[in-house]
Amino acid sequence: IASSAPWGSRSRNGADMKIIILGAGQVGRSVAANLSGEANDITVVDQNPALLRELQDRFDLRTVHGHGAHPAVLQRAGAEDAHIILAVTNSDETNMIACQVAYTLFHTPTRIARVRSPGFLEHPELFATGALPINVCISPEQLVTQYILRLLQHPGSLQVLDFAGGRVRLVALRAYEGGPLVGQALRTLYDHMPDVEARVAAIYRQDRAIEPTGDTIIEANDEVFFIAAPSHIFSVMGELQRLEKPYKRLIFAGGGNIGTRLARATENDFRVKLIERDLNRSKQIAETLERTIVLHGDAADENLLREENIEDTDVFCAVTNDDEDNILSAMLAKRLGARKVMALINRPAYVELMQSGGIDVVISPQQATIGSLLKHVRRGDVVAVHSLRRGVAEAIEAIAHGDSRLSKVVGRPVEKIKLPPGTTIGAIVRGEEVLMAHHDTVIAAEDHVILFLQDKRWVAEVEKLFQVPVTFL
Repeated sequence: IASSAPWGSRSRNGADMKIIILGAGQVGRSVAANLSGEANDITVVDQNPALLRELQDRFDLRTVHGHGAHPAVLQRAGAEDAHIILAVTNSDETNMIACQVAYTLFHTPTRIARVRSPGFLEHPELFATGALPINVCISPEQLVTQYILRLLQHPGSLQVLDFAGGRVRLVALRAYEGGPLVGQALRTLYDHMPDVEARVAAIYRQDRAIEPTGDTIIEANDEVFFIAAPSHIFSVMGELQRLEKPYKRLIFAGGGNIGTRLARATENDFRVKLIERDLNRSKQIAETLERTIVLHGDAADENLLREENIEDTDVFCAVTNDDEDNILSAMLAKRLGARKVMALINRPAYVELMQSGGIDVVISPQQATIGSLLKHVRRGDVVAVHSLRRGVAEAIEAIAHGDSRLSKVVGRPVEKIKLPPGTTIGAIVRGEEVLMAHHDTVIAAEDHVILFLQDKRWVAEVEKLFQVPVTFL
């Protein structure tokens, strides 16, 4: 659901954005961590004083103890002059009512709610104009499902992100020995594929960022981020690693919202099995899915995995609500011969630990969700944000407004734009046309500009580049 607030209704002039976060759970903490260092005035509301104390000890923010949907609590949190309310408690009902209270009593301009229950999401009319006053409805389960589906559609990728309505994609992958471009200078990419438009946005070597230039040599095990139109993605991937065969056989561990969504979305194109520990839930899922084989059992049971021919499985994806279960079952599946294993992990410490080995792809719900929230907070006309590399890096899609007199980017070639350190312009979308950014590419008004920031601490400087006086709008 797109934001219905007018574009100029939020603080866009460089002043602090006043943001109230309702809920100090995993999503709330991740949002607070991302926003507290970006010249924002943050207040977090929760009923758990221990969580609030922990946040106050770590970040520069205010906390309010209480129920996020109560008018008195919202008033204490400063709702009267807040720019944005992010309602991300564990209760859909609390989040929705909080947005209603914020709108009716405090006229908060932008109201964002996390809504998880499919029962609500299946009725978009609930969030239409004149119904619940929620500008943006976010479903982490839906976002994670889409994230995993893109990985399944691009075998060998670590991350696949869409920009400009899907006209541009950013793909992260590991360069392997044997890829035609591995061991060669980056400029030879264009010699190998003269008809393919692509741009390498960033390279990470042993967790250290390498500035990509024409002379940069791609090495085996480099983590490479590149931008291209969807039709060119597989051509570029083939330059960096041996193209993997399409996936056919999938096993999902966990029959919750995410596991069921994934099975439903893939069962017509793949051979899908789903493992669920709870017997009643297994029966319920089996009745709703048409072609998926639903198994009752423990996904970390070696005998069960062997019986289901784990060694012939292309992807084992653990998406239960328990981090430890997901880690153990994925590592066991890998040891027993699964071609690729993925695990959903909530705890940031576990995410970093597992990224170093044992599991092919670690999926963090917070990182998948945070971008959908951040794009409504960024100054300048930012329409998409993707958090990368555990929140250290960021990819942004911003719209250039104004003219050469008012804008710092419009009418200027890329080489003349004063970008912060470690920031690159990867692509420009002009109407339906996708342009890879070269040093002499000139930015035009209303271009969608795709930028990669190796260090998100420079995001404020990037935002300033795309700000124009509010009088222009």
